[in-house]
Amino acid sequence: MSQGPAPRKLSDEALSALLGQQRFGTLATIKRNGQPHLTTMLYRWDPDARMLRFSTTADRSEVGHLRRNPRATLHVQGGDVWSFAVAEGQAEVSAVTEVPGDAVGRELLAMLPEDAEAFLKQQVEERRVVIRLPVERLYGTALDG
Repeated sequence: MSQGPAPRKLSDEALSALLGQQRFGTLATIKRNGQPHLTTMLYRWDPDARMLRFSTTADRSEVGHLRRNPRATLHVQGGDVWSFAVAEGQAEVSAVTEVPGDAVGRELLAMLPEDAEAFLKQQVEERRVVIRLPVERLYGTALDG
């Protein structure tokens, strides 16, 4: 039985492009017992700053995990089951947006362009925060053919 071609490592540019093409990925945080917690998250990639941003509510599990242990990893699927990108780093969680149009609210608005006034008010009502993940390590593969 033939094994076919081996996956090839993707360049930093190709990995960055893959992160930019996708909008959803699997965020891994570390639970209190050391087990990973995995959740599908909408994200935004800023390639110039090498920063991932996620919008979530202050009461979500991943927020508590990151406040205890900031290590986080995002896995993003490529165009097929054999290609992926993984971004690792030390995340930080913003304060809760409290006033429509505050700094956190504006950061959330930049992630998802919406009707600004209604969007900013909704973010306050939902007690939204931004998870920022500066990417320290980026790796992944693709399989050609």
